[in-house]
Amino acid sequence: MRSERRFRRLVLADGTEYRWTVRHRHRNGGPCQEVLTLYRDGTPIRIVFPGTGGAYGHSGLVADHRGNAVNLHEPGVVRAFADAVRRLRPAPGDVDGRALLPGVALSRAAAATAEAPPGSPPGP
Repeated sequence: MRSERRFRRLVLADGTEYRWTVRHRHRNGGPCQEVLTLYRDGTPIRIVFPGTGGAYGHSGLVADHRGNAVNLHEPGVVRAFADAVRRLRPAPGDVDGRALLPGVALSRAAAATAEAPPGSPPGP
């Protein structure tokens, strides 16, 4: 891992701890990618959002053609991706973020609705 100052800490309700970071990368002259990396016990799982088939930028915002969109810098979004990764139990390495995005966006929308005070306008 790089400098500890660059990583944020996420602790789940069961005490599982992750360190995480978001970055933008280019590979072999290919399209831009946004990458959310979750470290558990020093082992990385990179959730990769290729620059094809969606809208990506240097801001950590990812979206697909179905209108699912999240901000990878929000701890609640990272928690939803961590939950999705725990269910999948992938080997360390790269995971296609496009496959996880609809479920994460749906869980974040449900959480936003549940957190809204009574009588408040609906969220985005």
